[in-house]
Amino acid sequence: MNFLATFYTHSGAVKYHRYLQKRGIPAETMPVPRRFSSNCGIGVSFTTEENIEGLICEDVEKLFLLQEEQEKLIYENDNY
Repeated sequence: MNFLATFYTHSGAVKYHRYLQKRGIPAETMPVPRRFSSNCGIGVSFTTEENIEGLICEDVEKLFLLQEEQEKLIYENDNY
């Protein structure tokens, strides 16, 4: 499955990208369109079949599941 994670800060996005790479999950840092987030503007797209709950950390603002030109918000951090 394909996902897009958005972040509150650039450093959070970079840290998360490194975290996914260390776990062997293909990931790419990329600019994020404003419709996804108005915060730092950087996101991480990745593909995995792992349980996504184990990949959510405090740096993640929102997490979207990307399916056939549609995106579904599956997680939103309300604690920041």
